[in-house]
Order: sequence, then C-alpha cells, then structure tokens
Amino acid sequence: MPPAFQAFIAVVGAYIIGSIDFAVVVGRMHGVDIHQVGSGNPGTANVMRTLGRGPAAMVLVGDTLKGVIAAALGMVVSGDPQSTLAVGAGLAAVVGHCFPLFHRFRGGKGVATALGAVLFIIPVGGLVLAAAWLIVVAISRISALGSLTMALAGVPVAIWQGLRGTTLIPLALMFLLVIVRHRSNIQRLLAGEEHTVTRN
Repeated sequence: MPPAFQAFIAVVGAYIIGSIDFAVVVGRMHGVDIHQVGSGNPGTANVMRTLGRGPAAMVLVGDTLKGVIAAALGMVVSGDPQSTLAVGAGLAAVVGHCFPLFHRFRGGKGVATALGAVLFIIPVGGLVLAAAWLIVVAISRISALGSLTMALAGVPVAIWQGLRGTTLIPLALMFLLVIVRHRSNIQRLLAGEEHTVTRN
C-alpha cells in the first residue's frame, strides 16, 4: 500500500474515531439527550452539570482516548510519535469530535480529544497543559476558562518540548479550532455570565 494512501487511511480513521461522541453515548445510557439539557454542549462539563461526576468521568476518559488513539494511528504509519502525520491525525480526531459524522455534525469543543493527542505526542507537555486546565478551573470554577488557557498555551508548550517546523501547523490548527468552538463562552466570559462547573 503506498505511503500516501496509508496516511490518508490514518487521517480518515482518526476522524471517524473522533466522531464517536461519548457525551451523547453516556447521556443515552442515562436516558438523556445531552443536546437538550444544560448548555446543550455534548462535552464533559455539561455532563458534569447535568448527570454528575461519574458520567462526566466516563466522557472525559473516552474523549481523551480518542485523541490518543488517533495520534497513535499517525505514529503507526509514520513511525514517529512526533511526526506531522501523528499530529495531523490528532487534528482529524478533534475535527471529528467537533463535527461528528455519527451525530449530524453537532459535536463538542474538542478539548479532551486535543489533550489526548498532545499527551501521546508530547507526554510531558500534555501533563503541563492538563495541570494548567485543572489549576485554572479549581480557582475560577469555570471550565471554559481552563480550556481556553490550555488552548492558548498549547503551541508554546509544544515548542518548549521540541516540536518544530511543519508539525506545529496541525497542532496550531487543533488549538485554534478549540478556541473557535468556544466563541459563545468567550462572549459570556466578557459579559461575566459564563457557566461554572456546577451551574448551567
């Protein structure tokens, strides 16, 4: 199989994996359409507010693993966990999460899936970003603020961890997509009306 076709299969596979929305799946397990409750966003924070910590933990783990598996697919083809293909496959999974094939392209904001990809590509950098998210949320009680902090710090942390050149392009696009998906959150933050982790 030609390398270019292998790369294409890896990226498409990553998108399909990303399209599995665990917030939707877990919500259905509890008899809830996650799009119709709370903020309506199919993500960990909304599941936490509407269904509690246990279901939210399931969503967080599932969505994070999507990014890990997607980046691993890119690594299998390229032979390098820090290759442009590995990062590109991670980006494809985030796109799948945000615009899922299986859920009428109504997805979440890609935070956990992006973090999963980064944890695979640059583990220390991923842990630093996860810690930044936790610290900001612990202080502010606002999940979106932690997510935006993580997204803004993503590229600098990657450079600190040694990523260079074309590898940074899909990584930057990944975090840019996360920020764009938080448009409404940014508006509410500026208005002082953003949801906390315990309030819709």
